[in-house]
Amino acid sequence: MIYLSGLSVALALALVPSCTEALKDGECEVCVGFLERFYQTLQDNDVKFNSDSIENALLKSCKEAKGKENRFCYYIGATSDAATKIINEVSKPMSNHVPVEKICEKLKKKDSQICELKYDKQVDLSSVDLKKLKVKDLKKILEEWGESCKGCVEKSDFIRKINELMPKYAPNAAKARTDL
Repeated sequence: MIYLSGLSVALALALVPSCTEALKDGECEVCVGFLERFYQTLQDNDVKFNSDSIENALLKSCKEAKGKENRFCYYIGATSDAATKIINEVSKPMSNHVPVEKICEKLKKKDSQICELKYDKQVDLSSVDLKKLKVKDLKKILEEWGESCKGCVEKSDFIRKINELMPKYAPNAAKARTDL
């Protein structure tokens, strides 16, 4: 009788979906993208693969991060204003060369917000009609370039500034561009 109840418990546990499922396509987009680039940077710069050196490099990398990647750094505690610190959940597995996807799966269990981050859609500057974009989107383009438009009041001011800076930040788009 005990054998049958133990067997039924084992069967029930086997049928319950586990929490260790692999990431789906597009899930944890920012986490995977940022950590893959970070891992490649570590390899390119011949950084020692131990927890301390990886943590220091991660903190340095997060200081330069912007947008969604900065938010990711905040969630793992790699920014100065972060409330929690789970950097060791990245540095320890990475020091053992654990795949980035597995690290992000582990981080998802700690804080589900990490995997909810998605990159903003990139605007194709070579074909988009800037006049049809919202001012918010025009400001975002300038922000991505690290530029601002002081004195810009109207939409046409932002468009003029983008067209002025496009050869510097998006030379291919500037060459392919024909005013629509």
